[in-house]
Amino acid sequence: MSLRLYDTATRTVRDFVPRVAGEVGIYLCGATVQAPPHVGHVRSGVAFDVLVRWLRRQGVRVTLVRNVTDIDDKILAKSAEAGVEWWAWAMTNERAFTAAYDALGVLPPTYEPRATGHVPAMVDLMRTLVEKGHAYQAAPGDVYFDVRSFRDYGALTRQPVDDMVPAPDDAPAGGAKRDVHDFALWKAPKPGEPETASWDTPFGRGRPGWHLECSAMAARYLGPEFDIHGGGLDLRFPHHENELAQSRAAGQEFARYWLHNGWVTQGGAKMSKSLGNGLLVDVVLRDVRPVVLRWALTAVQYRSMLEWTDDTLREAEATWDRLAGFVERAVERTGDVPDEAVASAPLPDEFVAAMDDDLNVPAALAVVHETLRSGNTALAAGDLPAARDALVTLRAMLDVLGLDPGSPQWRADGTDERYARALDELVEAQLEARAAARAARDFATADAIRDRLTTAGVVVEDSPAGARWTLAPRSED
Repeated sequence: MSLRLYDTATRTVRDFVPRVAGEVGIYLCGATVQAPPHVGHVRSGVAFDVLVRWLRRQGVRVTLVRNVTDIDDKILAKSAEAGVEWWAWAMTNERAFTAAYDALGVLPPTYEPRATGHVPAMVDLMRTLVEKGHAYQAAPGDVYFDVRSFRDYGALTRQPVDDMVPAPDDAPAGGAKRDVHDFALWKAPKPGEPETASWDTPFGRGRPGWHLECSAMAARYLGPEFDIHGGGLDLRFPHHENELAQSRAAGQEFARYWLHNGWVTQGGAKMSKSLGNGLLVDVVLRDVRPVVLRWALTAVQYRSMLEWTDDTLREAEATWDRLAGFVERAVERTGDVPDEAVASAPLPDEFVAAMDDDLNVPAALAVVHETLRSGNTALAAGDLPAARDALVTLRAMLDVLGLDPGSPQWRADGTDERYARALDELVEAQLEARAAARAARDFATADAIRDRLTTAGVVVEDSPAGARWTLAPRSED
């Protein structure tokens, strides 16, 4: 395998060598289901979906675990404010995340464990840490990880303990932490919290801390050592730092590579509900096709920040329409391509090199656009074999990115294919009439035809190989 990935732990691009040849285990921190997802929330799902698709394209057996945190302080607070049972609140928002992933063509994970379904495994891990001297009980139901007991604490983010932000967890029962940086493994119930939101343990009744959940679930489904741990950049500290510390302290090797995707930002600030700049996925999808949103989230390299502006979706839509338009025209003239042929088609060396270079999607898309240009040129020249080759290659590359216009997910983008076919025939007839008028030097008629097409939302591009057309981007009204 020639794949190289940026490992956050070493801060270097490393050759990716799976623990077991031909198999890769990935743990991706999923949703904390306190609210429905905004665009920033789903970026990690899309980014790691590309990684999974790329690995599977090379014949690797991938086990993807994407957890659901369905119990935490914010879920309890927001559900109480809404007058809804906490578990019902969590389930409603979990379904919203699932709907968003499905709409964006994110492949389902191999396993999607919920935190509340793995309390026994968390208690076992906590007991091990206490027995090894890395955790302690401060009060009934309150158990903390002793950061000073683990020599390598801070290894992931390379911070001295004394320079870290103190952990916000406090013992409500009055028990004191040994150190302000110690973080909660288990939390005693707070006054007013529902009885159903806590469990009996040898250390008292309570509920799990966020970090303990992921360590327990990762080990349950991937074992004590696995290949890749992923998530958003904001999770490096404290969440991933604490996961790494408690798992290593318990005697597990844990993740061999750490991958983190960049944020979606607005005005340079991380997209979040607390800042009031969240774009809820279901709201965005009222006006934008899901494939366009997927394109916008995929087209940047996964580690880069994605600055969200008014042009983000307009540019994504224009690009998508050009690609989908070529696929439709090429299929109309050369015939459809079986999905199996797309899945097995050879990929250009330049595309492979880009994807192997830490999933450099922008460089890979440069190859996609070059193939699009050659395909359009072949269609205009009537070179159907060359157009067919471009069609297959283009679809194969876009399939890796989850953006194949001919796939069942995006075919006709939810539009009846009869309408697309009828539109294509009508526009082509208008372009033929325009070409005839220009040949006869009747430029008034040619211009009138072009103006009618423009008014109807059809953009005509003239080239030495002939006229091409695409649909204009949607307006902002």
